[in-house]
Amino acid sequence: MSFSKKEIPRKATVLVGAQFGDEGKGKLVDYLSSKFDIVVRYQGGANAGHTICFDDKTVVLHLIPSGIFHENCVCVIGNGVVIDPDALMKEIEEVRALGYNIDGRLFISHNAHLIMPYHKSLDSASEESMGGMRIGTTGRGIGPSYVDKFSRIGIRIVDLLHPKTLEEKLRKNLEIKNTLLTKVYAKNELNVEEIVKHYCAFDRTIDSYVKNTQMYLNEQLRQGKSVLLEGAQGSLLDVDHGTYPFVTSSNPTAGGACTGSGVPPTYIGNVIGVAKAYMTRVGNGAFPTELNNEIGEKLRTIGHEYGATTGRARRCGWLDLVLLKYAVAINGITELALTKLDVLDQFDEIKVCTGYTVDGKVLKDFPTDHETLCKVVPQYRTFKGWKTSNSKAKSFSEMHANARAYIEFIEEFLETPITFISVSPKRDETVFR
Repeated sequence: MSFSKKEIPRKATVLVGAQFGDEGKGKLVDYLSSKFDIVVRYQGGANAGHTICFDDKTVVLHLIPSGIFHENCVCVIGNGVVIDPDALMKEIEEVRALGYNIDGRLFISHNAHLIMPYHKSLDSASEESMGGMRIGTTGRGIGPSYVDKFSRIGIRIVDLLHPKTLEEKLRKNLEIKNTLLTKVYAKNELNVEEIVKHYCAFDRTIDSYVKNTQMYLNEQLRQGKSVLLEGAQGSLLDVDHGTYPFVTSSNPTAGGACTGSGVPPTYIGNVIGVAKAYMTRVGNGAFPTELNNEIGEKLRTIGHEYGATTGRARRCGWLDLVLLKYAVAINGITELALTKLDVLDQFDEIKVCTGYTVDGKVLKDFPTDHETLCKVVPQYRTFKGWKTSNSKAKSFSEMHANARAYIEFIEEFLETPITFISVSPKRDETVFR
């Protein structure tokens, strides 16, 4: 028996952070959302913040996709996300308070895992106990929630439909977690009755948003609808491909988009990588181009480089093209968006890392083991600054010649086109190519 193959429309686009997170994905997703039918968040939790500036407002979203501010766009929180009920409800209320109707426009996967109070307690207690080896987590319970997920003892949204089973699972989990909290970390134990009551109330609140989003997304794609899959954090924080152990607990890379949403890879036609025109990193871990001097402080001050979720100061440095080339490869990035170019407007000289050496030897590839990455010596190429704003430019040709030279060098080195250039935080001050 033979079957005729039906042509699958490649209507899904993946948008990934190509550095250590905080690349400015929120602005790009906000812009692209007007051109897509559905936007999906596919991994991470409320430890990541996407900042959007529009109508003289600055809004930070942690769980709801940035497309919620476009009335014709449906937003989905996928099965790969771990959800903090309190953070989600607060965010829903904030979006409503801004005058946006989300009924019928926000769906949450019934298979998404929940962050429980004991996850937050264990997250903070574990970080505290590690001393100088701290990862630098946000303490939001993300890691412990993923640990339970892969230990097959996690609580999913679908479990809220069965209060008795939920209570049994919680009692069993809390027996273990309370032992850890009290005996190992010398913390107070948690009350199971209070937790059951709180999460049953949460179920009643979110019931109208819960959906089998895997099947919903596949059906919409079959009907020809376009889907944008947005990741949180960045590629170098991916638990498999990042700078382990100083990584997040999920897969922000393009491969995670499929497992975290249920959208099969056959539907994906484009992968957009987002990178800052320089580099930042929050938390601990190797950072080859970090500038612990007045230049790094200048980048931080001009770029307002403080965490959208925690307010922590971000570490700053020059753009690292060795790292970025690695991110292009592991994600299959087909085009790049360069953000926060305006932060470099005030610099006389701008450097770009084009290679690494270790003990005098040139490295051929980006090393993902922490020990080697801590020892690399970056090799730089220096560019003349442009010392002016490009915010009024509507095309690439209208930008300053030195800014164009900087961008063209990045494209040539990475062999990847830069199609989106953010020249100011404002939604409409962007150059497209």
